[in-house]
Amino acid sequence: MAADLPSAVLFACTQNVIRSVMAAAIMQHLYGHKVYVASCGVKPGERDPFVTAVMEEIGMDVSKHRPQGFDDLEDSSFDLVVSLSPEAHHRALEMTRTMAIEAEYWPTLDPSLAAGSREQILDSYRDVRDQLYTRIRKRFGSVAARGV
Repeated sequence: MAADLPSAVLFACTQNVIRSVMAAAIMQHLYGHKVYVASCGVKPGERDPFVTAVMEEIGMDVSKHRPQGFDDLEDSSFDLVVSLSPEAHHRALEMTRTMAIEAEYWPTLDPSLAAGSREQILDSYRDVRDQLYTRIRKRFGSVAARGV
């Protein structure tokens, strides 16, 4: 059973260009009217056009996303930090030492490591997107069940 919705969630990964971007967009889409959602990375990287493409496939626009680091966050008042890479989880655990914040680790493969044709690479991004969507729905509950 899903837990109550936190009021503010931060998704974090290594560069804030793939996994945390997808997760934040999905969370915002499903629960954004009730939850403040942000994303960051340990070391901000360059935007990834594959992320924009696979998120557009499900009607989510992330084209305006600008990668940012933990230190770039305007607000650090989160109830929950969900880290999607080992590096990000280390930073999330550091946050729990000085703030009243929960940290969860959702190990998520980095689809940028995929090789093959453009379509095979896109498939690896779609797999990560779909896994995150499923995990978010499972963790925070279905929109219909919440009357959201």
